[in-house]
Amino acid sequence: MFTQTKLSYKYDALEPVIDAQTMEVHYTKHHQGYTHKLNMALQGHELEGDTIEQVFSQASSLSPAVRNNGGGYHNHNLFWQSMTPVKESAGQLEDLMQAKEGDPLFSLKQALDNEFGSIENFKKEFTQAAETHFGSGWSWLVKQDDGKLEIGSTQNQESPLMDDVSLQGVPLLLIDVWEHAYYLKYQNRRVDYVENFWQIINWLKIAERLAEK
Repeated sequence: MFTQTKLSYKYDALEPVIDAQTMEVHYTKHHQGYTHKLNMALQGHELEGDTIEQVFSQASSLSPAVRNNGGGYHNHNLFWQSMTPVKESAGQLEDLMQAKEGDPLFSLKQALDNEFGSIENFKKEFTQAAETHFGSGWSWLVKQDDGKLEIGSTQNQESPLMDDVSLQGVPLLLIDVWEHAYYLKYQNRRVDYVENFWQIINWLKIAERLAEK
């Protein structure tokens, strides 16, 4: 059975960017719901017991229940791990900006510089993708098969790991732009939510994902 990733921080640890109530509801209601429904949908299915990557490789032939709840389950696992408290994130960003060869964040800095010209340009492009995405969904930074990086968005609970999604690649960073991710604190001000999101990025986790084959 699939299980939710355990949070490495408390519900209030991401304040003031994401409030404790939003985190608790998001994690214990929305994410838990996707996880439970995915396991229910896979009971007796030929893919029961497969990894989520194996499930996604056949997404085009899956039922909406498996596809939607599978995306909701896995996307949220990645999302929680992509964030860290403000103070930790600030320290990581400073290390990223100053990273030199041999440092844990150097490969990420080099990749962002090569693909987007600078870390600031990357942040601007990612921010635009998230702020202008229509409706519910996710915005992503992914690593393609050739090693290049791409920014894009997916609808609803689609994942770049699904075989029939236009944005393909290994997820490095993602932001949830469903309203339930920010509405209690920001109401309809998605722009403010996205802008503040940069204060809680776990840059070390992104670098770790980039290094994985």
